[in-house]
Amino acid sequence: MFPRFRGTRNLGSLQRVEPLVDSWGREIRSLRVSVTDKCNFRCRYCMPAEGLEWLGREEILSFEEIARLVRVLAPMGVDEVRLTGGEPLVRRDLPVLVSFLAETPGVRDLSLTTNGVLLDRFAGPLVEAGLTRINVSLDSLSHVRFAEITRRDALDRVLAGLAEAERYPELRPIKVNCVAIRGFTEEEVPALAELARRKPYVVRFIEFMPLDADEAWREDEVLTGAEIRALIEEHWPLEEIPAKASSTARRFRFADGAGEIGFVNPVSEPFCSSCDRIRLTADGQLRTCLFSRREWDLKTPMREGASDGELTALIRFAVRHKELKHKINDPGFVRASRSMSQIGG
Repeated sequence: MFPRFRGTRNLGSLQRVEPLVDSWGREIRSLRVSVTDKCNFRCRYCMPAEGLEWLGREEILSFEEIARLVRVLAPMGVDEVRLTGGEPLVRRDLPVLVSFLAETPGVRDLSLTTNGVLLDRFAGPLVEAGLTRINVSLDSLSHVRFAEITRRDALDRVLAGLAEAERYPELRPIKVNCVAIRGFTEEEVPALAELARRKPYVVRFIEFMPLDADEAWREDEVLTGAEIRALIEEHWPLEEIPAKASSTARRFRFADGAGEIGFVNPVSEPFCSSCDRIRLTADGQLRTCLFSRREWDLKTPMREGASDGELTALIRFAVRHKELKHKINDPGFVRASRSMSQIGG
């Protein structure tokens, strides 16, 4: 149905150009692409119970437009692409886009972040199309508490999606992401850590960030990675393992477990100095930082006939203005111009 991706088979025909580097000397290698702002969950740390006002169909980039921008970025060294949302699996025919990107010269790492509720249906087609990694958001293994945080009774479907993903050895690693919120996540830590001991998963705890649509975030709600590590080590010792310089997570393994634990600590241990990421929103805006107050419109010039060279020049100009850091811990911090679901995870 879709062409099967074979690792680095598409690297040979790539004609590289000058790397994409910001004014702080950081080389940009990773692109997060939001394919939709819509979501079938209503997570309390992300959006209101009634949802948000969704973008119109004509406002959202087509698959062909996304693929073109990736083809422009790849020769500059952007070789990691992650598809996000909203919930990306609600975008119709998403495996078609995956197949476009998997065939793009230079793209060596193609992943997806999902809430997992549709994954049991789509894992096979996504792998067949060329997906190589997956991240599944999962904040609780308790049916009651899962429904409390997501406002949906869908835990069994998410677990079924993870089980289906496990069936495909091409889809590794499988990462399970938990947003860590003080007063909620402490109770979830032992069960999620045990999941990583039993399964070949990388369970990652991500500190709660000020990206909720309700703008209710408070610093005292951040449960830090260090605190979670201490909770886990009350049960099982952890050993730190190396991570690449641009990694967002500190990685740990169990002495007697199958998987890994990761801590993504953007609030307590910012990793801005090694950030190699940019983001493309569903409506075609380039964001150089998750917390940007400024966006760079790629959709309009592309639809008005801009050449690849003109798009390249615009992207380089935007990246030269990439922020040094997100400033969450600085006096006078100003929130991002959009919430997480509107930006793309």
